Amino acid sequence: MSDRWQKCWEVAPEIYLLLKESESLEAARDVVVGYLQSLDWTRQREAVEIDPWDYVLFKEAVEGLKNLFSPRNERAAKTSSLEYLWQAAVSGDSEVADGFVDEFFHLFKAVKVQAEVYPSMLMEGMEVPDFDRYEGREAAERRSLYLDEMGRRMDLRLARYRSGLDPDLAEARAENRARILAVLDGDEDDWSDWRWQFRNVFKDADGLAIIKEIINLSPEHEESIPLALENGIPFGVTPHYLSLMDKNPGDLDFALRQQVFPPLKYVQKMIAHRIDRKWAFDFMREYDTSPADLVTRRYPRVAIIKPYDSCPQICVYCQRNWEITAPFMPSAMASMEKIEAALDWYDDHDQMMDVLVTGGDPLVLGDGRIDEILGRLAEMDHIVSIRIATRTPITVPQRITEELCEIFGSYHDLGRRSLSVVTHFMHPREVTAETLEAIRRIRVLGMDVYNQQVFTFANSRRFETAALRIVMKKIGVDPYYSFNMKGKSEMEEYAVPIARILQEQKEEARLLPGIFRTDEPVFNVPFLGKDHLRAWQNHEIIAIQPDGRRTYRFLPWEKNIVQVKPYIYDDVSISGYLERLRERGEDPEDYRSIWYYY
Repeated sequence: MSDRWQKCWEVAPEIYLLLKESESLEAARDVVVGYLQSLDWTRQREAVEIDPWDYVLFKEAVEGLKNLFSPRNERAAKTSSLEYLWQAAVSGDSEVADGFVDEFFHLFKAVKVQAEVYPSMLMEGMEVPDFDRYEGREAAERRSLYLDEMGRRMDLRLARYRSGLDPDLAEARAENRARILAVLDGDEDDWSDWRWQFRNVFKDADGLAIIKEIINLSPEHEESIPLALENGIPFGVTPHYLSLMDKNPGDLDFALRQQVFPPLKYVQKMIAHRIDRKWAFDFMREYDTSPADLVTRRYPRVAIIKPYDSCPQICVYCQRNWEITAPFMPSAMASMEKIEAALDWYDDHDQMMDVLVTGGDPLVLGDGRIDEILGRLAEMDHIVSIRIATRTPITVPQRITEELCEIFGSYHDLGRRSLSVVTHFMHPREVTAETLEAIRRIRVLGMDVYNQQVFTFANSRRFETAALRIVMKKIGVDPYYSFNMKGKSEMEEYAVPIARILQEQKEEARLLPGIFRTDEPVFNVPFLGKDHLRAWQNHEIIAIQPDGRRTYRFLPWEKNIVQVKPYIYDDVSISGYLERLRERGEDPEDYRSIWYYY
């Protein structure tokens, strides 16, 4: 028996013996599933005493194992987790990664009521009073003291993630701004001019040379960025966003650099697929959900329009990286004829009640063109909501001018229609005084501002996203969606296991007041649309791949309305994710309950 399997079999010796003594895979399936069902019924009959919190973990693990051992699920996942387990029991080992073994170790621990969940990382060493012994004011005071301590422990974690509103950080950013202006021969008036910011986006070899005068790049980015530029891989950073970075690459500005500096593997995979880019990287199948040029539709009452298909700054993980080659690329601007035709489509489809004006970034357009598009949509009585999707409050907050807001205000007509902004904050450090002013100008009109965060490796540490929610609420932005980072192979370095976003929602976000955690964790199913991740009825684990990845079946939002095929997805491995956290200086023990989220 190999050492790595020893821990599994020691936790669940009954399962080991059942597997080892089975003469065939099907015999192993029958006896192991029979054992699990018998164990479950014993617990349900309460023949063996078990605490309710342990029973929940036990029950979910049993259901998970039965899912993994189902022939139906094996066919869907194109692998048999049970076969690898059986081989390991019979022969001593099997050809699987350590992450596969880790998954079953924790599943077995939960089945044996030994799940590594309590005490949580927030409560370790803290005595929880027996509140049943107290009543009235005494009970309330004891609970209040206990909650105070929980809050203090949260604050220690949150303090790691300072926002750009922090005075010391703001001062450092002002120094960066002065250095950038000196290199570009600009002044403070230039800095405040969004057109100047647009003209000076760092997007080519000359721009890269200026970046390197301002900050130092990591060895990887020293190699990857020139390679990207040589091969037409999208790259671009605005002067404002560059000013948010530290002089030397480090943990504090890691998320900001990951946002815009492409990893080497990403660039290499983009180059490998440059000929078939549309088919290789159109992960969301937008090509198949566009009923008219510039229009994408996946839902009955809302569709998006893309009048401009690029941005001032390129997010590396952009789901439209298959069609964007650079900031302000010439082909990004749709002709007025195409825009008018797309607007005609909305006029002809009175089922549309909500329009998302997106791109790229539509606020690259001039005020006149924005006014024309919003004015035409406002003429349609069936359109009661218009949303503008833009990242400019973060990348070029100077774009949110008083003049632009006058246009917004003329179409925000409560009782008839609402106009709102949907933006994309990723990290507390992106919130600055200039961003605050941009949001203030929008909010004084009575408009709402919502945030769609992509949950990536760079912002997935304990309480990192909680810190973002807090500073967003301070400036008037409501958390809206947290997108699971998934899918395309070139994005592997950015991906986070589904279990981590579920853990974050339950163990970190849940500790915040309700209005601070209005975001919904979602998985965007290609071709079909968003699934709510916290709902078991929308997804289920069906396999552990030999490399340790979980395979999920997603049941699309339409499932109780129309008959639709499920979507099969292979996640990134939990063990690989935890190892990368260790390399960043995190203690994987702080995340140990991640294994028990399915």
